[in-house]
Amino acid sequence: MRSVLRSKIHRATVTEANPDYVGSITIDEDLLEAVGLWPHEKVLVVSVDSGARLETYTLRGERGSGVICINGAAARLIKEGELVIIIGFELTDRPIPARVAFVDAANRVTEVVES
Repeated sequence: MRSVLRSKIHRATVTEANPDYVGSITIDEDLLEAVGLWPHEKVLVVSVDSGARLETYTLRGERGSGVICINGAAARLIKEGELVIIIGFELTDRPIPARVAFVDAANRVTEVVES
């Protein structure tokens, strides 16, 4: 079995960082669906700006809102306004296609590529 890339939201803008929330990352439901991520799924979040990397789980955000909210202690590492890459992996015994969503400055999907 290998852990391989399955889902990626590329260069999304963090719209909020809330250290007082219990934890996780809130993501616009449109973005979750575009790449096939589920609520409560484990993801790797990478800051393009600071290089910070962290693992957390997803929460469904309001559809069409563009929300990317870093919650809990992670908000001390990745701040509002930073660009992030959100990555989901799958444990599999075979190659699988990855779905990558490219977004604009308002976190609206501009293109989805499957490779």
